[in-house]
Amino acid sequence: MSSTSQKHRDFVAEPMGEKPVQCIAGIGDVLGQRLSDKGFDKAYVVLGQFLVLKKDEELFKDWLKDVCCANAKQSRDCFSCMKEWCDAFL
Repeated sequence: MSSTSQKHRDFVAEPMGEKPVQCIAGIGDVLGQRLSDKGFDKAYVVLGQFLVLKKDEELFKDWLKDVCCANAKQSRDCFSCMKEWCDAFL
């Protein structure tokens, strides 16, 4: 298992509530703005998409690439962050 960032650990440590999308590991200001522009302004909205895609890694990464041009590392970090959060809270 690859080591996770502090951002990742902070995110999965607590319920997401109203956290902005930029709080998700792998999503910085640029991707966060692109996601917000498409209506994915909150972490829970991205989580909803993650769940709609049935937590499927390839589908979710492809969606991220399509919607905000995330690269492989960004989409992998975002996926693992969502997955770990779900394992902890759902």
